[in-house]
Amino acid sequence: MPHHLIRKLEQFTKLSASDKQALKNAASAQRRFGARTDIISEGDAPLHINLILEGWACRYKQLDDGRRQVISLFVPGDLCDEHVYSLREMDHSVAALSPVNVAEITRPMLGQIMEEHPRIRKALCWNALVTAAIQRELTVSLGQRTATERLGHLLCELFVRLRGIGLTQGNSYALPLTQGELVEVLGLSNVHTNRTVQELRRTGLIMLKGRYLQIPDFAALQAASLFSPNYLHLNYEGRDFDAGEPELS
Repeated sequence: MPHHLIRKLEQFTKLSASDKQALKNAASAQRRFGARTDIISEGDAPLHINLILEGWACRYKQLDDGRRQVISLFVPGDLCDEHVYSLREMDHSVAALSPVNVAEITRPMLGQIMEEHPRIRKALCWNALVTAAIQRELTVSLGQRTATERLGHLLCELFVRLRGIGLTQGNSYALPLTQGELVEVLGLSNVHTNRTVQELRRTGLIMLKGRYLQIPDFAALQAASLFSPNYLHLNYEGRDFDAGEPELS
């Protein structure tokens, strides 16, 4: 069930019962992918939109010599680009980072939802704008932020995103990323990434226990990382479109 997507979209506007049912119907076709496997590869023809129901995935580009840059992280509730049908072939790949359960939403199904449920259409437009804003922040991190700011900013962003869909426990959340995958996100060397993680641990800004991250003082990590959540646009900007009686048309 796409309950994480519903919670995510309701950070923009309150959906109606029929809106939620339409999303549930759209997510009926599901597939399971093992960790470190491609969901769709560069050069493939996109046949449907992938919605992450469980697990983590990423968007990446790989150079001819094997070097890989992760350019987006997907958590439950994320769509792997709702506009992918504009492409004849993929210009990037999407891979599972952990075991994932994916709903495959067909183009006709999405078109029907957008036509019959204008509130969902508006919420998906908001979602696409937030996705682009997240991409811009990653560009800023790669170009301007220090290693400590880069890592701290990423961890703050993930906390806020996961908290919005109910996947945090207090000030902790599951972080199923290996150090090698952090290297690919942050654009740092393996040694530099390890040193940066250890620095955040040494200063008490984060605690890592296995695959679980704890942030003892979010405000302190936020300040050290120059993190502001404004680009996530979580201040309920679509309240004017909230479901009510009668339904919006």
